[in-house]
Amino acid sequence: MSDSLERLYLAVLAARDLDPATSRTARLFQRGPSQMAKKLAEEAIEVVIDAVNGDSEAVIRESADLLYNLTVLWASAGVRPEDVWREMSRREDMLGIAEKLPKSSMKLPKVASPRVAARRPIVALEGRAARKRH
Repeated sequence: MSDSLERLYLAVLAARDLDPATSRTARLFQRGPSQMAKKLAEEAIEVVIDAVNGDSEAVIRESADLLYNLTVLWASAGVRPEDVWREMSRREDMLGIAEKLPKSSMKLPKVASPRVAARRPIVALEGRAARKRH
């Protein structure tokens, strides 16, 4: 699987400077990160809807679209697939492969890390009003 995403990532990098009139990838790069994020969100919603509706074939198709759009956004952000695999490995060392890091300040086992990652600010997508949490 990681080989497939690596090949997709390299293809995205190769296509980003093609003619936007003929390349969807080049068109997304031309439109910028906000359009890339919008396309990624649309594909994620389609996967969710198809999963809720029990349409596994559609989930497969939309998941492929989701991975493509995620890879485009990674390339735009300067994130490489190996960066993501490294983070997944770090999480697996802490919690096991099937767990997501908690959002709360729950105590986690300490794992030696070459650098401490700073939290990134949360930003709203263009045209969306920020919502207050209660």
